[in-house]
Parts: sequence; structure tokens; C-alpha cells
Amino acid sequence: MSLIVGIDLGTTNSLIGVMDAGFPILLADADGERLTPSVVHFPADSEPIIGRAAARMRALEPEATVASVKRLIGERGASVTIRGQTFSPEEISALILRKLKSDAERALGHAVSRAVITVPAYFNDAQRNATKTAGELAGFTVERIVNEPTAAALAYGLDKLRDRSKIAVFDFGGGTFDISILELNAGIFQVLSTNGNTRLGGDDIDAALVAFLAAKAGISDNPRLREAAIAAKHRLSTDSETQIDLPFFHEDQSLALTLTRAELDAIALPILERVRPHCARALADACLKPSDLDQVILVGGQTRMPRLQRLVAEIFAREPDISQHPDEAVALGATIQAGILSGAVRDVLLLDITPLSLGIETFGGLMSVIIPRNSTIPIKAGEMFTNAVAGQRAMRIAILQGEREMARDNWPLGQFDLDFTPAPKGRARVGVQFEIDASGILHVLARDTATGAERIVEVKSAVDVSDEAVEKMLEDSLEHAFDDVNERIFTEARLKADEMLPAVQRALAQVGSELSESERALIATHVSAVESALAAGAAEPLKRALADLDTATQSLAALIVEQAMRKS
Repeated sequence: MSLIVGIDLGTTNSLIGVMDAGFPILLADADGERLTPSVVHFPADSEPIIGRAAARMRALEPEATVASVKRLIGERGASVTIRGQTFSPEEISALILRKLKSDAERALGHAVSRAVITVPAYFNDAQRNATKTAGELAGFTVERIVNEPTAAALAYGLDKLRDRSKIAVFDFGGGTFDISILELNAGIFQVLSTNGNTRLGGDDIDAALVAFLAAKAGISDNPRLREAAIAAKHRLSTDSETQIDLPFFHEDQSLALTLTRAELDAIALPILERVRPHCARALADACLKPSDLDQVILVGGQTRMPRLQRLVAEIFAREPDISQHPDEAVALGATIQAGILSGAVRDVLLLDITPLSLGIETFGGLMSVIIPRNSTIPIKAGEMFTNAVAGQRAMRIAILQGEREMARDNWPLGQFDLDFTPAPKGRARVGVQFEIDASGILHVLARDTATGAERIVEVKSAVDVSDEAVEKMLEDSLEHAFDDVNERIFTEARLKADEMLPAVQRALAQVGSELSESERALIATHVSAVESALAAGAAEPLKRALADLDTATQSLAALIVEQAMRKS
């Protein structure tokens, strides 16, 4: 039989995959991205733009951009009007599917015409038929519409569990929420109950967060603020607080706000609590108690939020399984299902994953993760780095594996040097890309963006690590988590202080008598506070002292700008 692709048509992001040599492979677009934002932009004088480019236009021309259309699909009479032209949700969804189809054909080198597409388990017939229609409008023969929780269970390899296993699949995505209770028996997935809300998801948290930040700053809603708020929300899945900086937010005014995880949790909790009755109803409909479940798995990008994970643990009286990539689980399962239908898969295979995070050592002895642990392979990911010292002629790429914050506590896999043209501090740009192939071999590429000079190094298998070694690394990371995070925070703050203190002294000398004695004394007090925190090796006091010094030197910075303008 001919090849069949698996598609997760998501509210926020969509993905497409294909089985290759027994493995589900998610296909990337021309930019190397597997996630395609489910966003369509309609320019005034050209064809629609879909995906990442459309998502960028959402901030510039929101009235000509459509997002989260999955919330409307299958609703009677639902439509969107852009530039005087009316589109059905199926037509908008078809544009997204057509983009995925084109990306797949480019990656595979041949046409694809058959697809499996996933939908929430609680989708009714109208919504399922509308999804199938969207696929047909995109040029696919839709072989099957598959429930998302069933696909997620396939991706988690839950068909390998013991007989009569009962699983809860908690799927909280960008625009929709659903909870499904499945019974697995000899590879057969039966949905015992399902519940959910097609208008509950991460989008609602985003809206509440933007309203909070706008009120906090005393400004009105703004597309740039929305983008910054979402990025901050993502960072707070791992950080306890984050800074939101929007230069020239309004004319010559800039916006700088601090957002803490506690604030985000307080904003999100009333929205998250709305899942509780749906979970209770799903369990009641399946005639089960939380203790009857064998496993709870999480799906959807919003489930990265620690507060949501704690809520799920409270509801089901057990810690959820977070071993899979929440954005990719449904697409991987759809791809496996497509392989089963096409005959490419006869026995469902467990997916190979990266057992530990992979990254490089950065300035200050920190570990910068490029591929997180439990990423499904093959995988490709990269980051841009810069020179830490003026006049630097080369960068040493030290490749690391492990879960600790400091480079010295992780396992070295190899290292090499990349030469580049000397440049002022922070001006050189070196791109580092990690790629793990289907055999688990890690290929590391480093490229000087100015000259194009590059080095490619093949490293020993990144997945061939003993279970005992992985377990020991994870135990160490948990045991030392508090100390590791404190050391990372202090190191990052120390590096900032090493830059800031000399810069303040140079600026004071430059402005001379233009700065009042009282302001000089205030700055000197805060400089002393920074130096004391540095000497004490205290992370949080150093962060606070740097923030206070930053505030105290605003008038100094303004004088430097005025001097530069007078000279020019």
C-alpha cells in the first residue's frame, strides 16, 4: 500500500509525520521546524501566508490574521471574514493542511495524498466530518479520523502495558481541553469515557495574563505585549521569575516588568480549575475512581506549566507521566496509526528517545541545553552563541550530556574549536546545531555566520546510555537541584556584574560634573551593595542589588545618550 501520513491538526500548532524504517518521523519545514503554528495571514495583494510567518504578522495585522480556528470547526454557520472575503473554518484549516502537505512533499521528495488526521475524542459527527472535509480540500484522501487520546497513548507506547490497563489522557492545548479514560487490552484501545471543553485552553490563560500585565503597567492591550506575555509564560515553566522588556513600546517610552511564577499561577488557577468537573464526570462515566487508574499522561503544550501538573496530581491522586514531548505526542501517535493502516507497522514499536539532555558549555561554566532529555529521535535543534571576550579568535565547543546546571557536573562527549574573525565582545555570531539521526548518532555543527566557516563532528551514540547511569544522573540532578539552580543564578548574575560595574565607572568618568553629587552617592551605595553580594556569593541578594543598581543608573544612562546626541 502507498504511504500514509499522520497529522495532528492542532488549535495552536500542527504537525505531520511518516513512518520510516519502523520509526515515526515528524517532518520539518524548510526552516527545520516541526511545529507549524495553526495561523493564516491574508496579505492585501498576495496569496495567504501560513505558519510561523503568519504568526509573526498576527502582531502587525491582527485583523487580517486567523488563529485558533479549530475552536470553530464543525459549528453551524461559523465563518471568519478577512478583507471583505468570508471563509469557513474548514477552508482556513485546509490552508494549514495544504502547508503541511507541501512541507512533507518537500522533505520526502515525492507526492503524498493519503492521511490520518486526529481530533479531540469529544468531537461530534459534525466536527469530525468538517475535519475530514478540510483534509479533502487540502488534497488528501482522509483514511481515518483518530481520537487524539488514542494517538497519544500509542505515542507513549501504552499498548505495551499489561492487560486491562486503564489510562487517563489529560489533553490541555492552546484552544481546547479534553479528558479521556481508555482501557487497553492486547493492543486494542477502547475509550470508556470522554469529556472536555472546546473553548478552554492556553489561549484563555494568555488573555488573562495580557490583561494583568496591561493593568500592572497602566497601558492598553497591544499585540507586542501579547507576544511578550506568551514568551514570559513559557519561560516561567522553568524559571521562578522573568523580565518583560519592550523597548520603545509607545513612541519613545519603553516597558519593563517583572513577572513571577506565583503571579502567573494566581492568574491561571481560576481557568485551570475549570478542568476539575470535566475530570470528575469522565471518571464517573467510566465507573472508576482515581485509584483504579494505572497511569495519567499529559498532552498539549500548556501541560508544561508546573501548576497545571500539580493540579492534575491532586485530581487523580497520582503524579502524571510527563515523559513524552507534550506538543508532539498526538502527531507521533497519528503517524504510528498511519503506519498500521498502510502496512508499514505490524507490531507497534516503542519510540527511541534521548535519555538525557544534550548541550554545550557556555561562558561561566554553565550547561546550555540544546536537545532536552526524552526528545524523540531523529531530532535537530540549534542555538546562536556569541563571543564572551573582545578580540576572541576561536570558540571551544564542549559537548555535554546530563541534567545538571553546571557544565562540570555533566558528562563530556567531546570538544572542538571553531575559528572566527576577531570582533568586539558580543559581536561574533556562531550557530551550533545538534542532530541525532535514527541510529542515535549525534552530529554537531558549528558555523561562523559572518564567514560561513563551519566544523561538523560526529559524536558517539547519544542514546546508548545504561539505565543505571541515567538513573544516577537523574537522582543527582534531583538531590542537588536547589544548590544547582542557586549556583546557576549566581553565576549568571556574576557575569552581569562583571560587565555592569566597569561600565558604570566608565560612565561616571565620562559625564563628569553633569551628574549631581547626590546621584553619585546613590550610585556608589548600590555599587557597594553589588560588590558585597558578590563577595558573599549570595544569588538572590546579588540579583536584587543589580536590579537596584540598574534603576539607580537610569539618569546616568540618559546623560550618556544626551552626550552622544550632542556629539553627533
